[in-house]
Amino acid sequence: MREMAGRRLGPNFTRLVGGLFASVALLVAVVGVVVVAFFLPFTGSGVDPWSVVVLVVLLVTVVVVAVLGARLRRAVLETGRLTEEQSALRRVATLVAQSVPASAVFEAVTQEVGLLCGGDLARMERYEEDGTVTGVAAWAKVSDQLVVGTQFHLDGLSVARDVRRTGAPVRVESFEGATGDIAGEAHELGIRSSVGCPIVVAGQLWGVIAASTTRDEPFPANTETQIGRFTELVATAIANAQAHQELRGFADEQAALRRVATLVARAAAPEEVFAVVTSEVGRVLSADHASMSRYDPGGTATVVGTWSAPGAAKPFPVDLRLELGGWNTHTLVFETGRPARIDYGDASGGVADGAHERGIRSSVGAPISVEGRLWGLMGVLSTQETSLPADTEARLADFTELVATAIANAEARAALTASRARIVAAADTTRHHIERDLHDGAQQRLVSLALQLRGKVEASPPPEAGELAAEMELVGDELTEVLEELRETARGLHPSALAEGGLRPALKGLARRSAVPVRLDVGVDERLPDPIELAAYYVVAEALTNTAKHADASVVDVRAARDQGMLLVRVHDDGRGGADIAHGTGLIGLTDRVEALGGRLSLHSPPSAGTTMQVTLPLTAPGAPESSGAVTRQPDHGGPDLAVDPRPSGRAHGS
Repeated sequence: MREMAGRRLGPNFTRLVGGLFASVALLVAVVGVVVVAFFLPFTGSGVDPWSVVVLVVLLVTVVVVAVLGARLRRAVLETGRLTEEQSALRRVATLVAQSVPASAVFEAVTQEVGLLCGGDLARMERYEEDGTVTGVAAWAKVSDQLVVGTQFHLDGLSVARDVRRTGAPVRVESFEGATGDIAGEAHELGIRSSVGCPIVVAGQLWGVIAASTTRDEPFPANTETQIGRFTELVATAIANAQAHQELRGFADEQAALRRVATLVARAAAPEEVFAVVTSEVGRVLSADHASMSRYDPGGTATVVGTWSAPGAAKPFPVDLRLELGGWNTHTLVFETGRPARIDYGDASGGVADGAHERGIRSSVGAPISVEGRLWGLMGVLSTQETSLPADTEARLADFTELVATAIANAEARAALTASRARIVAAADTTRHHIERDLHDGAQQRLVSLALQLRGKVEASPPPEAGELAAEMELVGDELTEVLEELRETARGLHPSALAEGGLRPALKGLARRSAVPVRLDVGVDERLPDPIELAAYYVVAEALTNTAKHADASVVDVRAARDQGMLLVRVHDDGRGGADIAHGTGLIGLTDRVEALGGRLSLHSPPSAGTTMQVTLPLTAPGAPESSGAVTRQPDHGGPDLAVDPRPSGRAHGS
């Protein structure tokens, strides 16, 4: 109230000064006339002519002074009014320049208009798409007469209705007998007349600001002009606010895209990408719900990602299977391969039934295309009556491109992993076949030959065959060495201890044969899938070989354990360190084998601090089904390995 009184004091003081000046001028003129007339000299024959002339001149001077005083008063009043208006405009312009919230500008402008126009009430209203207006700011001499946020229908007589129709300033001189929401309020508040001007933002009618009075006298003729000057500032404030909002929205969207792109670049799991993208889309587009679905064979789609605004239940949970068909975004995008927008009041089909149950009113869906084929759908859903923004499809496209990249990368990685797994499996199978061929072929023939030779040596040779017997004895020794070498070769191709007993005895065998002492800790008793056991065996074998050749270590710690569906293998030595996984075909081959099974191999080998090789292998790796203790092995078509000593004192035994 003090601020309002202060703002009114300036113009009242200006009017007072102007009025006093004109009154004093008139009073001085009248006193001068009276004084001259009183002291006019009379002659015997009447009034002196020269005195009459003086009196007339004096009267004219009085009239001129009075007119000039009145004009001066009007000029002073006009100057005061202009000063007051300019001050009000300057205050509003300062607020606009400071980029204060638009609501603060609305309140300030509404109050300035009400005061400047000498009104009793003033209100600013925004036009809505549904044909109504909503109050965004209000001012009244008597507080709490008008409520901000009230929505009115544009029926009956009102300034807001006529401004919307004409797009020009409107004056309503009387609400007597008028009907409608706004006219009814005018009757309740005692409003006699109102003046309103349109607020135009970027060429579009945005709203209206009006001043009203409860007095009988109408507003001055220039009231529309006064209000119009403020609407320009209001339009600027609204445009600035919209620009700031768009800029913030653009910055938020770019930040969201950058987060998703970073996730894609670091090859995150598709499930993680789906969840993050869906949540980012929902927040950036200010939707109630967002979802991502994958099209499956047989006319269905599966939800792979979902997000809902705080406090709202997810309309479609992850892994929900949706039947295509009818009139809905899932089906339209599937049939056309293009974005689709739909009002679920007219929708049909299984997807629409689920949407109706969850209060979904509208949705927009954009296709996700991976390398030229339709993969799925990204959609946003709204529970509001108003439609989703017109640029929703275009903004969705920016995210679907990143999703497509992530899916393509994941598919490429999966294909590469599967290809490497097939190569490793083929190599293992080939080695196993070679081992069996050596066992069943060359090894058996050598054993048979050794037995025959032993029989010949044990037979009674003629005396002259002594030299021949010595040579046959030498051949027997050579056969024994060949068999040992062949057995070692076959064992290296496919370790028999691993095939027969599993990981624990196979690692024990490696530890016994190691040139460097080994401290072994194997916490795995059950059998594991063949590819997992073989990979773990080769990792330990390669690590022990490298330690013996290069590390100059005194001891090696080998640990193998099963933990939460993973096999963890760790080999550490106390040698000189400095190992590099990029050098040496052995470590590169191990890395390929481990990664082909979906695992990870890491090497830590600082100089003079030893070397640690750690391997993580998932027990559900590609081509390695989860084992529960029983493992299906390839049939053994050969008999046991035979260790044959062809010398006369030797004998055959099972190894």
